Amino acid sequence: MYNVCLRIVNSTADTEDILQESFLDAFSKLATFRGESSFGAWLKMIVVNRSVNHLRKKKLVLLEAMPDNEDTDNENHHDYEEVQWEVKRVHEAINKLPDGYRIVLSLYLLEGYDHAEIGEILNVTESTSKSQYSRAKKQLVELLNRRP
Repeated sequence: MYNVCLRIVNSTADTEDILQESFLDAFSKLATFRGESSFGAWLKMIVVNRSVNHLRKKKLVLLEAMPDNEDTDNENHHDYEEVQWEVKRVHEAINKLPDGYRIVLSLYLLEGYDHAEIGEILNVTESTSKSQYSRAKKQLVELLNRRP
């Protein structure tokens, strides 16, 4: 849940606050849990909704570059650095996308939501989610094709 929230709000402090509020919401509304999905999926929906609402209020950047991990194997160090550079480049390009594009791209690609679910979360139609995703992919490819 922490990683889901962090990808959306891009702030560890905000993530901690949102998670605490999400868990309080979940436990105070436990009686409304109908069991139509797993508890984890229900809780994840609460976390995503709280995160998106927070983002709407604060208009914060969505994604953060992946943290560097230490690689102790010298043989793979060069490959690791190259991959890290590419990952950083992709994250930077995603950060340049408009908020709407970043949200849909993040929810679809990183969190695994389908367009119907994204539509419900963002209060837009499924077709709007699909078109935002398509535009986000196109713009992302254009950004990545530009040389740094």
